[in-house]
Amino acid sequence: MVKTSLFNMVKLNSQKKQETENKNFRLSFLRNTAFLFLLLIVVKLFFLQVIDHEMYAKAAENRHNVFLDLLPKRGQIYFQNLKSPEETTPAALNKDIYIVFVDPKIVKDSKQDTKNLAQILAQKLELNEQDVLTKITKERSRYEVIKKRVSGDIVDELKLENLGGVYFDNEPSRFYPEKNLASQTLGYLGYNKKDLPQGYYGLEGYFNELLSGTSGYLSTEKSAGGGWITLLPRNKKSAIDGADVVLTIDRTLEYVACEALKKGVVKLQAKGGTIIIMNPKDGAVLALCNEPNFDPNNYGTVTDLSLFNNDAIFTPYEPGSVFKVITMAGALDAGKVTPDTTFVDTGMLRIGPDVIRNAGNKSYGLQNMTGVLRDSINTGAVFAAEKLGLEKFKGYVQDFGFGVLTGLELDEEVPGNINSLNNKKPIYLATASFGQGLTATPIQLISSYAAVANKGLLFKPYVISKIKYSDGHEEKTKPRLVKQVISERTARILSAMMVVVIEEGHGKAAGVKGYHIAGKTGTAQIPSPDGKYATDATNQTFIGFGPVDDPQFVMLVKYVEPKVDYAESSAVPTFGEIAKFLVQYLEIPPFN
Repeated sequence: MVKTSLFNMVKLNSQKKQETENKNFRLSFLRNTAFLFLLLIVVKLFFLQVIDHEMYAKAAENRHNVFLDLLPKRGQIYFQNLKSPEETTPAALNKDIYIVFVDPKIVKDSKQDTKNLAQILAQKLELNEQDVLTKITKERSRYEVIKKRVSGDIVDELKLENLGGVYFDNEPSRFYPEKNLASQTLGYLGYNKKDLPQGYYGLEGYFNELLSGTSGYLSTEKSAGGGWITLLPRNKKSAIDGADVVLTIDRTLEYVACEALKKGVVKLQAKGGTIIIMNPKDGAVLALCNEPNFDPNNYGTVTDLSLFNNDAIFTPYEPGSVFKVITMAGALDAGKVTPDTTFVDTGMLRIGPDVIRNAGNKSYGLQNMTGVLRDSINTGAVFAAEKLGLEKFKGYVQDFGFGVLTGLELDEEVPGNINSLNNKKPIYLATASFGQGLTATPIQLISSYAAVANKGLLFKPYVISKIKYSDGHEEKTKPRLVKQVISERTARILSAMMVVVIEEGHGKAAGVKGYHIAGKTGTAQIPSPDGKYATDATNQTFIGFGPVDDPQFVMLVKYVEPKVDYAESSAVPTFGEIAKFLVQYLEIPPFN
């Protein structure tokens, strides 16, 4: 009996001890759980009030406020009018297009036939009906874009339908009234990866920031029903509209030059061409066009992206014999030759393992330097370059602006390549003297001839006449002198030699009766990628200026692979046609 009682007591004590331990465990578990819960609350509050305070504050604020971006108007672009400087012609204008969007809640509340609404929108906007239906019936959405960049005519048609919950918001677009005219100079307005307006190529690309202006914003409060209280904006920063740009390009000259180029490309069955007209006294570009080109209103339909490039600044080429003028300018200026310096041409010249020949394998016998330009004698150009020497020749080439960017305000310019002049082998000097083995852009070539026309003064070419800012002030471009490349005396002597090219040589078709015009032809074989001249394909160029006693214009005409043998039959006649118009349009009196 005692043993049983003792056993029961031990058992009872054990049970009490176990109960106590269980109780303590539960209490400990509850304390720890409460502590962890409290810790989580503290951590959450820390993130809410410290780490993510700004985000949640904005979120809370957005429940009561509306923030709107205020978009600036893009600056417009205009051609100048040389005949009436106060008048301009639009080249790139703003035109409103629209975003069509719906508020699904209002569509639902208006109890419209959503299927019918989707059908109307799909037909007018040329969209998939089911996709539209999905958007207009979307739950918990107050803003669904149906289509962007919708024309005003389509929006007007939709407005006549009186569709509840359908809204329209205008967005800026670009209209180019002259279509293809000066398209590669203008570029186009497209959209970037964020679907925001962005200028590409030409002026639109180069001056995108200037033309775009600066966005502003407006914040205002929502009413209790979610509407906007627009009478009293809480905060506002006005947008600053983009600046307008007036070009140095004259619309009439641009049209005449581009029509002549287009006609020439067709007639000559050429792959393309370029014309530039410049004022030699300050570097202002009066006309610039290329063939082929594109319509910036429909840039999205262009499949050959090279059409966006402006060949006048983007496509360097071996210029051929037009470069002889640069060679002769250096030799004359350095006093190494005169117009009457003679040499004997045998029709060929051997330099190491290489042989240089004249075009058509012609031989001219005893010739002077004027004859070298008149008859475009390759061996004569080598003679003048060798008299000058490689280092001085290279110096003049660089001074005339080759191998570097001119700085013309267009996207995107390339510098050409004169690296062959770093090679000491005599053949590189020889070939460079008549425009082979180095490359230049049309804008570099015409700028160098402008320096010859302008008493040896090289000006930076420019295409912007003035900028009109939204606050009313204007900024006119000041012509920038780069340097005196050759002396005035050298320029006058060389110009007279170049007149002989027109009146006695291969440039007769470039002449204008009653005016002394100076110029030089160039027919250059197009090298293959390995540097060899394996085909008869040529680039044909003529550059000239006039009247020679007081030059008012300098012009470059270039054709790519025309179906004639020499520039005398391609670029020269086109130059003459436009030059005849120029002397009348610019009201240049003939000599007595």
